[in-house]
Amino acid sequence: MQQPDQHPLYRKGEEVYHLTSSIVDLVPEDDTLLQHLREFMLQDAAQLMVNVTSALGADLYDTQMENAVLIRKAARDLLTNCTALDMYGFKDTTYLPLLRKAIEEYRVLFVEWVAGFDPWNYVWDEWGLFNPPGTSQSGPDNIP
Repeated sequence: MQQPDQHPLYRKGEEVYHLTSSIVDLVPEDDTLLQHLREFMLQDAAQLMVNVTSALGADLYDTQMENAVLIRKAARDLLTNCTALDMYGFKDTTYLPLLRKAIEEYRVLFVEWVAGFDPWNYVWDEWGLFNPPGTSQSGPDNIP
C-alpha cells in the first residue's frame, strides 16, 4: 500500500488545506459569522486528507465509498462556503478563485481514484448504499 502522504489525491488535499488556511486567516476576528465559516472551511479542507487516508487503509468497497462520499461532501461544502464568504462581506476574496481551481483539480483526481475501487470486494451493506449493482442479500454470495 502506498503511504497516504505520497498519494496524489492526499497531496492535492494538502494543497487545498494550506490554501484554505491562508485565506481564512484573513477573516476578521470580530466577525462571528465569518469565524463560523472559517471553522467549517478548515474542517472541510482537513476532511480531504483524513478521508483519503481512511479509504486508502480500507480494502473493502463499501468503506472506500463511504469515505469517498464524505470527501465529496466536504469539497462541495468548501465551495459553497467560498460563496458564503463573499455573500457575507468577506473583503479578501482575491484568492477564492485559486481555491476553487484547486478543488476542481482535486475533483479530477478524485474521479480517477474512485474509478479504481473494486466493487466486487465488498461485504453486504445493510444500509443498501454501497452494494454492487444487481446484487441481492438473499442470493448465494449475494448475487441474484
